[in-house]
Amino acid sequence: MYTTFFGFKENPFNLTPDPRYLYLSRYHREALDHLLYGINERRGFIAITGGIGTGKTTLCRALLNHIDANTKSALIFSSFISDMEILETINHEFGIEMGPGAETKKDYIDALNQFLLENFSNGGNALLLIDEAQNLSHTVLEQIRMLSNLETEKDKLIQVVLVGQSELKGVLAAPSLKQLNERITVRYDLKPLGPADLRGYVDHRLLVAGGSGNPSFTNGAFKKIYEYTCGNPRRINAVCDRALLIAYTGEKQSITRAMIKDAIRDLRGGAGSEQRLEGRSRRVTPVTIALLILLMITAALAGWNLRNHILAVFLKTEVSAPGEPEKRPAILSQREKGLKALFLNERSSLAGLFDLFRAKTKFRPGGEGEKGLNTDNFDLGLVSFNVAPEYFTLFKKPFRVTLSGLLPLSVPQPCYLLICEVTYNSVIALDGEGDRRSVSRDFILAHWGGTVSSVYPYGERDTYLSKGMNSPEVLKMQRVLDGIGYPVEPNGVFDEQTAREVIRFQRDFGLNEDGIVGRRTKALLFQMTD
Repeated sequence: MYTTFFGFKENPFNLTPDPRYLYLSRYHREALDHLLYGINERRGFIAITGGIGTGKTTLCRALLNHIDANTKSALIFSSFISDMEILETINHEFGIEMGPGAETKKDYIDALNQFLLENFSNGGNALLLIDEAQNLSHTVLEQIRMLSNLETEKDKLIQVVLVGQSELKGVLAAPSLKQLNERITVRYDLKPLGPADLRGYVDHRLLVAGGSGNPSFTNGAFKKIYEYTCGNPRRINAVCDRALLIAYTGEKQSITRAMIKDAIRDLRGGAGSEQRLEGRSRRVTPVTIALLILLMITAALAGWNLRNHILAVFLKTEVSAPGEPEKRPAILSQREKGLKALFLNERSSLAGLFDLFRAKTKFRPGGEGEKGLNTDNFDLGLVSFNVAPEYFTLFKKPFRVTLSGLLPLSVPQPCYLLICEVTYNSVIALDGEGDRRSVSRDFILAHWGGTVSSVYPYGERDTYLSKGMNSPEVLKMQRVLDGIGYPVEPNGVFDEQTAREVIRFQRDFGLNEDGIVGRRTKALLFQMTD
C-alpha cells in the first residue's frame, strides 16, 4: 500500500525470511561465523538456538550464500516428520535416486552413505540443515544421531546443523538424547539486537527495499521501538510496517515517536487505526465500494454454503461431495453431529477443564497432588489470557480456547475447544461425550479465538517474586523462562536480566508489564511447565 508513496520497490518490513534483508549485528555475525567454522572444519553436529523472531530462519537461508561451492546441502524446514520421512526427505534433498523396491531405513541409509562417500572422494562436503528442530521427536533426533556413524577414519561425511527455539536446549538435555548432545561440538545462542544495532537494522532494510533517504525515523521513534521490541527483529518489522502505514495515511515522510506509539497500540488491538485511514478512504470511488461489497457478499455466501466441508478438511472428517446430500442424508447428519460434539458451551467446557486438571495432577483434597503438594493448602482457580495463536504449542497442561471464524450454525455461542494435550502437528481435544479426538493444527490456527483459560492452584502463602530476591522459587521461574525462549541465567537470583525478560514475557502475553512475577504471571508460567 505505502511502497509507491515512499519510493520503495517492495515492502521493507515483510516477515518472510529473505536473506537479502539479513542485517549482520554482532550476534548474527557470530552465529554465522560459528556455522561456517563448524561446516568447513567438518565438526559434525552444530546447534543454533534463539528466541522466537530473532532471525534464525533468515540466517539459515543466508548461510547458503556463504558456503563453499563444493558443499552439497539438504534443507529441512518442516520438522513435524517421522524418522522414516526424514530419511526420505534427506535423500530427496541431496538428489539421491532410490532404486525400485527401496522401502526400509537400511535402504535409505545405504544409499545416503554411498552418496556421501562419492561426494567426499571428489573433495566435497555435505550439509544437512534442519530448522525448527525443537519440534523433532526424540525418535527422529536419535535417527539423526545415527548419521554421525557415516564417517571416514578422520572426517565426518556430513555436517548436521540443528536450528531451533531456545527450548531446543532443553530437548537436547534429555537423558535419552545424551549421546546426541555430547556429539554437538559447536553451539551458539542467538540474542536479539542491541540498542546500537536498531538504527542500522532499520536503515539496512529500507536501503534493500530501494529507499533513497525517505522515510526517516526520529531518535524518539527509535527509542520507543526498542522499548517495545527489546531488539526482537520480528517485532521490529511488525511495528515499523504499521508505522509506515500510519505515516502514509497522514502523508508524512518522518516517523515520529507518536506514530510508533500508535503503531504499538494497533498491534495490541487498540482502537484508532480506522480513523487514521479515513483520509485515504475518502479517495475510494463509489464504483470501487460497490465492487468490494459485491465481492464480500459473494465470498460470504460461498463460505456459508461450504462451511461443513471446510470444517471437515481441518478436522480430517470426510463428508459427501457438494450436490450429494439428498442421496445420503442419514450419514451426513451423523457426521455433522460428530463435528458438533467438539464445540462445547461455557458450562461443559469449564467442568471438563477442572476434571482434566484434577486427573492429570492427581489433585485431590486431603491427598498429595502434583510433585507431592499437600492439596489442602491450595484452591483451584480459573485464569484467562489473551494469547496469539502461535504460542499455543508452549502449553503443557489442559486448557480451553474460544473458537471464532466460520462455524456451523447449530453450535453454541460462544463455543470452546477443550484441549487435553498438544502433539507435534495437532492437539487432542475432549468432545462432549468425553472422548479424545485429534484436531489438526490448521484448524486451531484458523479458528483461534484468542482467549485461553486454564486452571491454577492458588496457595495460601503464594508469594510474589521481584527484583533482588534469591530463592528456589526464583530458580524455578528462571528455568521456565529460559526454556520457552526468554534467555536468563538460572542462578536463583532475580537480577536485572531476569527482570528484563519477565517484562518481555509479560508484554508478549498482554500481562501488566511491572517486572513482578505475581499471580497472573505465575499462573501462565505454571501452564508452560511440564
